Amino acid sequence: MNVLLVSPRNPDTFWSFKHALPFVAKRSSLPPLGLLTVAGLLPRAWRLELVDLDVSRLRDAQIRRADWVLVSAMIVHEQSVREIARRCAALGRPVIGGGPLFTTGHERFPEIGHFVLGEAEELAGELAADMTAGQVRRVYRAPRFPDLALTPVPRWDLIRPRHYATLAVQSSRGCPYDCEFCDIVVMNGRVPRVKTPARMIAELEALRARGWRGAVFVVDDNFIGNKAGVKEILREMVVWRRRTHAPFTFLTEASVNLADDAELLGLMVEAGFKKVFLGLETPVADSLVECRKSQNAGRDLVAAVRVIQAAGLEVMGGFIIGFDNDQPDIFERQFEFIQKAGVATAMVGLLTALPQTRLWKRLAGEGRLLGDSTGDNTSATFNFVPKLDHEYLMEGYRRLMKRLYEPRAYYRRVGAFLENYQARGPRARLLPAELGALFKSLLMNGLIHRGRRAYWRFLAITLVRHPSSFGLAITSAIYGHHFRTVARRL
Repeated sequence: MNVLLVSPRNPDTFWSFKHALPFVAKRSSLPPLGLLTVAGLLPRAWRLELVDLDVSRLRDAQIRRADWVLVSAMIVHEQSVREIARRCAALGRPVIGGGPLFTTGHERFPEIGHFVLGEAEELAGELAADMTAGQVRRVYRAPRFPDLALTPVPRWDLIRPRHYATLAVQSSRGCPYDCEFCDIVVMNGRVPRVKTPARMIAELEALRARGWRGAVFVVDDNFIGNKAGVKEILREMVVWRRRTHAPFTFLTEASVNLADDAELLGLMVEAGFKKVFLGLETPVADSLVECRKSQNAGRDLVAAVRVIQAAGLEVMGGFIIGFDNDQPDIFERQFEFIQKAGVATAMVGLLTALPQTRLWKRLAGEGRLLGDSTGDNTSATFNFVPKLDHEYLMEGYRRLMKRLYEPRAYYRRVGAFLENYQARGPRARLLPAELGALFKSLLMNGLIHRGRRAYWRFLAITLVRHPSSFGLAITSAIYGHHFRTVARRL
């Protein structure tokens, strides 16, 4: 059986990091972990080929060789998925679609013949048998949220890790919170399922065996959703690092109540975590209540960010514009909130109603839903009728993004982070690509692009006040270039 697995092309968004990748000579920020995991569920005797459209082109010959084409996608990949389906149909090859795009909206893709909806672990055996028999059903639907003991080690042999800036693992699925706008609980449930420490170490060993020596993104919905389980994993990671001297660094996503657990923070830093993404959303208390963000409500979010930074983790943040309780001053309030917290990587997006979420259902009931989400919350458009004037929100959002990533404001924000940050934990090994990134940053940010004066001033201040964080400052400058480029295109 010849099976072609295709990962769609990522559009140019904040999350793509497309404008930062040339600095480190990489083709993509992350590998398609979902497809690599699905590949591990398929029979080992099958001949598998994986094409990541962020890394290489999809050739007609590859499609023709395949008995089946498997596509896994998120909502933001819709345009690329439709092009893949069109090409496969033209060459007479059947497509099986899976992933979030189809789990919450497969009815919109009549051009695709077959779907796996939900998590695939308990469906893979039946699907493989039907593929062999040539009798694949239209829809396979996961009967429950499966035990992660069924999840295989991803098939890292199907890609070339050197093409990626960061590799990825997953330690858990699900989130205990029920934010109105989030589709995680729709797809993965509210009871976090956690892999065993031994299994997590086995996956890290698989990366080490492939020769990986860089950053690893733990792509959990909420890494600390099950604190007891994650602490067990972290303790084993600390032991594993000491035994192997593995030069990995880690980043992940978590809820802001991470700031409340000093033991958990310490274990993360000792295990090698350097960054954490938090859904901070908004400084407006009424909006946090509106969207059921209970873990953020009633607390000083700036103080929580500073606790995490002082513990040794850089905080990346998600922020949202467009809540019903937003007032006309929301743009100024968000700007001041982000600058004060020193969240350099501030991913500000417009509220979007994702399929099947509480928000989507509420807005549909209110007659305010306008259409499907693009999955890109930086697309400068709403798929529902907001309470504030639509054009006012659009123009204000564009101005806010440009203002946040204007060089002086951005470097001031990075400086605020460095003032509060305490570098702790294992030191990251300097990689050859990072030396090249330093040279390119000095050239691009220091000589070619606008903001040169602010850039050199920022580097000078960093060398005087925070010399040990100079590498982090260079990385921040590169990210700033990416975000500034995306913001200009809004």
